[in-house]
Amino acid sequence: MAMQLTQSMRPEMRQLLTPRMIQSMEILQLPLLALEERIEEELQSNPVLELSESEAEDAGAMAIKTEESGRTEDRSESERPLVVEEDSGQAADFDRLEKISEYLENEEYSRNGSSSYRAQSYEGERDKKLDAMMNTAARSEPLSEVLLRQWSFVECLPAIRLAGRALINYIDAEGYLRTDLALIQSESKVPLTLEDLGAALKLVQTLEPAGVGARDLQECLLLQLEAIEQDEEMGEGHDFELERALVQDHLKDLEMNRYPQISRKLGREISQIQKAVKNLARLHPHPGRLIGGEDAPSITPDAVIYFDEETAGYQVQMTRDRVPGLHISNLYRKMLKERLCDKKTREFLTNNVRNARWLIESIEQRNSTILRVIKAVVEAQKEFFDKGPESLRPLPMIQVADQLGIHVATVSRAVSGKWVQTPRGVLRLRRFFSGGTTSVDGEDMSWDAVKEKMKVIIGLEDKRNPLNDDEIVEKLKQQGIDIARRTVAKYRKILSIPPARQRREF
Repeated sequence: MAMQLTQSMRPEMRQLLTPRMIQSMEILQLPLLALEERIEEELQSNPVLELSESEAEDAGAMAIKTEESGRTEDRSESERPLVVEEDSGQAADFDRLEKISEYLENEEYSRNGSSSYRAQSYEGERDKKLDAMMNTAARSEPLSEVLLRQWSFVECLPAIRLAGRALINYIDAEGYLRTDLALIQSESKVPLTLEDLGAALKLVQTLEPAGVGARDLQECLLLQLEAIEQDEEMGEGHDFELERALVQDHLKDLEMNRYPQISRKLGREISQIQKAVKNLARLHPHPGRLIGGEDAPSITPDAVIYFDEETAGYQVQMTRDRVPGLHISNLYRKMLKERLCDKKTREFLTNNVRNARWLIESIEQRNSTILRVIKAVVEAQKEFFDKGPESLRPLPMIQVADQLGIHVATVSRAVSGKWVQTPRGVLRLRRFFSGGTTSVDGEDMSWDAVKEKMKVIIGLEDKRNPLNDDEIVEKLKQQGIDIARRTVAKYRKILSIPPARQRREF
């Protein structure tokens, strides 16, 4: 059978995503902080895109005539030249002069000691970008640099000093030395001996924070106890003999809540052991995190849900102040209309104007879609805002999509990475979308609400005789919630609640 290539034509319908649709979906999925970065990138790369002026600047803009051309220009109040007209009372001009004087006498301007400043800075409006930079916390110093700086003041032999620097470079962000000394010796570019590395390790473990340089949790806690014992004030109330015994021999027993066994082995009262455990709980299992570490991600809500007393209902307001207004430059618009540029420049401006328009429309569509989704959430989860997490209803995304007449993927993108500020705190928008179950009374209840009821049941239990998973199942059945034991065990692990044996108090 011979094979051959042929050409044919046939009609076919295929759904294709245009660049504009792709950009719109990307903008919709971006969290608020990522959207701000995207806008900043577009402002840098697209010359026709500009930030909209504030309402105060728009109100202060007025048309004046220039002596050179006799044309009128739109300039804000701060950009107008200070000209005292002979046929006026000069009140407005002297008010502007007084504002300039107040700015020059401003405490912050004097402290900065700068002779150059932006013209709009004294217009009663602070530079938002400068304020944001000044209010941003400085990036924390890495743990290795903190330790190396301390190590430079330690008195030791040159060989031990080199060994200490090598060890510090192997200490991880949690403060532990998890690499074997022999491996450090083999990977070192300078000759080191195991004796020098061992001597250096003992000195490194005396640095701050206490417990740094430990090779396991047990050694870390013992180092911290030793540091506390050397300080009379901090060591007050400690039973170091008992605490060391607990750390050295009974960490697993403490984890499993075996207080009676520990009491019999050590010959101590359970109350003494509980007091020692309370002191041990003040130690830090990851001392390196006390210095340096990764900065916590910033959370900025996309919208605010609040109770309006006038309408006696919950309202939604987008945080538009975090998303700067954008517009296309009037100068470049005029250039395109008046045809004052060559073909190549005209094509460049046309493409950038089109891209700017797409971006502005995508941002507007993003805000509109998110607002519609949040309003649907507020309508469906009103009891959550009134009564709390136990009243959270199951809300599938497909239900919201059908209600709004959009695709379920659009709802998913609108919810992804978004946060809302509510009367119950700042919450993930995705939290309101979940499956659930139906109680014996026919009431719909989300799985998150079931978890909250579990937390309440466990919180009210007798700590000397805590409930096991089967008993929790029975308690939930009494409230009309019928779920399996394995589901209770799974939710208990999700909530970081230990089993009954470990929750027992003696």
